[in-house]
Amino acid sequence: MARQKKTVITCAITGAIHTPTMSDALPYTADDIASQAVAASEAGASILHLHARNPQNGSVSINPDDFAAFLPRIKQSTDAVVNISTGGSLNNTIEERIAPALRFSPEMCSMNMGSMNFSFHPLAGKYDEFKFDWERDYIANSDSYIFRNTFADIKNAATQLAPHGIKFEHECYDVGHLYNLKFCMDIGLFKAPIFIQFIFGILGGIGPDVENLVFMKRTADKLFGDNYRWSVLGAGGSQMSLSTTASQMGGNVRVGLEDSLFISRGKLADSNAQQVQKIRRIVEDLGCEVATPEEAREILDLKGGDQVNF
Repeated sequence: MARQKKTVITCAITGAIHTPTMSDALPYTADDIASQAVAASEAGASILHLHARNPQNGSVSINPDDFAAFLPRIKQSTDAVVNISTGGSLNNTIEERIAPALRFSPEMCSMNMGSMNFSFHPLAGKYDEFKFDWERDYIANSDSYIFRNTFADIKNAATQLAPHGIKFEHECYDVGHLYNLKFCMDIGLFKAPIFIQFIFGILGGIGPDVENLVFMKRTADKLFGDNYRWSVLGAGGSQMSLSTTASQMGGNVRVGLEDSLFISRGKLADSNAQQVQKIRRIVEDLGCEVATPEEAREILDLKGGDQVNF
């Protein structure tokens, strides 16, 4: 594939792993999610990857009404591409997880490409007190969670969402997920060009090493040829380093408080926008240009912001 001329920055605003106790900057009310999303767009993010939260206690929500509280406000204030998560909580069914995307028909949504152990239980021991009652058990019990994404689940989601013309962010946490994606393309569930998010550093997935990034990229080249675009999500301390490497390899990048709460070693980020500003500065200082929302739509072959339902 010819090297992309511009780098697309995705910002993942809140997510399902981190909790309000872990950082005061993590947004969970509709006001905070909307304001941080708009600020991230203004800082240079052309795609906003969005989860919803229960505004009363900050827990993960897949209730479409909670998305409705901030999606129109984001659209009114920015031209950024909206990418709705279908990951939800690790305890939700696939039917529950795709409900927001079915209702709002965004330009993009995530599509997880395989079942896996998905754990963040070591975080439970780092805090003596929690803001909300649900947090400690949710974190500590994640060592027993299986993030379910069977072939039947993937087919179900892909089939129901197909009429909406949504571009999927195919989240691949390990090399086997790339082969799952290739199988799904071979049976007609997804059509090229596809967009792959390589994910590194989640306990249960592939580790955050440059060698693994090169391996994942080489495998994707073998399986998909010129028929894909790609991005990198480095969880935790690998966020900026792997994003920088990806940008120099011709890929796109994802940052945000969903993936890491920090702006530098040991220092919590003030906001999602601060992380976007940092990776934008790095990318531009190293000679790359950052894509605007319209350029991102062209690069990823999206349907356009006028065809969403919010």
